Amino acid sequence: MKNSILLFTLLFVSVHIKGQAPKQPKIVVGVVIDQMCYDYLYRFQHVYTNGGFNRLMNKGTNCRNVQYNYVPTYTAPGHASIYTGTTPSNHGIIGNDWYVRDTKQTVTSVSNSKFAAVGGSATSTGAAPLNLRTYTITDQLKMASPKSKVISVSIKDRSAILPGGHLSDGTYWFDYNTGDFITSTFYMQQLPDWVQRFNAKFDPAKDLKTWKLLLPESTYQLADQSNYEVVLTGKTSATFPYDFQDMISKGALANNLFTISPQANEVLTELAITALEQENLGQDQYTDFLCVSYSTPDIAGHAFGPYSREMEDMYARLDRELQRLFSSLETRYGKDGFVLFLTADHAVVPVPQMLIEKKMPGGYFFMESHLQVLRDDFIMKYNADLLEYEINQNIYLNLKRIDSLKLDVQEVAAFAANELRKWPEVKTVLTKQELLSGAAKTDFWGEMLRNGYDLQRSGELIFLLQPGYLAKEHDEPKAHQGTSHGSAFNYDTHVPLLWYGKGIEPGLQIFDPIQITDIAPTLIHLLNLQRSGSMIGQPILPILEQ
Repeated sequence: MKNSILLFTLLFVSVHIKGQAPKQPKIVVGVVIDQMCYDYLYRFQHVYTNGGFNRLMNKGTNCRNVQYNYVPTYTAPGHASIYTGTTPSNHGIIGNDWYVRDTKQTVTSVSNSKFAAVGGSATSTGAAPLNLRTYTITDQLKMASPKSKVISVSIKDRSAILPGGHLSDGTYWFDYNTGDFITSTFYMQQLPDWVQRFNAKFDPAKDLKTWKLLLPESTYQLADQSNYEVVLTGKTSATFPYDFQDMISKGALANNLFTISPQANEVLTELAITALEQENLGQDQYTDFLCVSYSTPDIAGHAFGPYSREMEDMYARLDRELQRLFSSLETRYGKDGFVLFLTADHAVVPVPQMLIEKKMPGGYFFMESHLQVLRDDFIMKYNADLLEYEINQNIYLNLKRIDSLKLDVQEVAAFAANELRKWPEVKTVLTKQELLSGAAKTDFWGEMLRNGYDLQRSGELIFLLQPGYLAKEHDEPKAHQGTSHGSAFNYDTHVPLLWYGKGIEPGLQIFDPIQITDIAPTLIHLLNLQRSGSMIGQPILPILEQ
């Protein structure tokens, strides 16, 4: 009898223990790299150490088939989608900027005139996450555990504000006016002492170092001299070294040069590590969250393109900064004390001029001249110019003029769409009516557009360019240098996703299709939280099974 009671007790305890939720990590760290192609993990691997990207690839889990499931693939929508687990059609961040018809002005994703800058100059502007129409994973953590801390840092304001969410304990970004890290009155009235001390340690105008190659020249596989790269102010060619102090003396702005320099990654890493220490993150029973977004790869990537020696060296140096960050986390918490994920907010198209010269598909779409053709088409058809604005390949029609002429908006939009379809550089055009009616669901590209469409903020029609094409305002020599992103194609949508830390299986590679909106739902279950707001993503099961 006693043995039966003992056996029953052991079984009850075993079942009870198995039913308990696993202990949460002390801290979650989200690392977003602005403009990182998936293949950078492998194409630049020869310049990496064992402690940065390779640490995550060899000792963490590598999700190798991760895609963005909407357009446009820009910085603000990317960060919002990573941290909300939903698309712009739900979270409302449809671009870095968009047009507001009522004011006839564009706004940024984090614009808000109600709030002032804290720590900047009189000309520095405040910002807030109030354009974000749903909750982030960081918001959900704060609501469930008010004593948890959320800190978010980046060079770009949107890249700090959107991940930190509405309830952040500290969100800081670089101010181009002062060269300091600032915040806004949405969060606090005064910068913490530790941020003020941090700002006092570095002045780009005085402390910006020359950008030289990190490794011996023979290590690099990409050429230094290229006709496809933007020549920065104060330079005569886009070649190493970049003597920034000399460039400043020739009229270049120090704070602008700082953000394109790999030194900005170094400073941001130091800010993140300082935040860990000064905010005492991960030091109690409440899980904290640190968001770090490296903006400089994007700022430099626009100028130099993905096949430049500058980007090869940029990632070699970024790898060392990641090694420093990862080592700091392991020293403070141990590998089982934190969970980290690393991804990108988008990738990038190869420089179209390079594609042209290599006789590959691609080219330029000069917006100014094409929009003039559309205006002329309107005048010929309706005796009036009915185009009001264009941004992010959204066409906003002049609704007041259409109404005054007693025209049907849907008919005008359909006419404009048919005119755009005549242009060989255009792949797909959809009107607001087609997007809202669900007609786009049957088409892959239409579904991408629908996922990025917002009823109040988007235009009356949206169009996609053919693969390899890039929109520019007008044709000039500089228009054929540098590159950008924003499309629905794999060179913009295929990004890395690496996991590392507590419960993450070392060396696991996942090839199942994963959408960028699946990151936040995975974190929901790692942290035992309620799914937040309009989250549509699904958890990545192989991560959770560990």
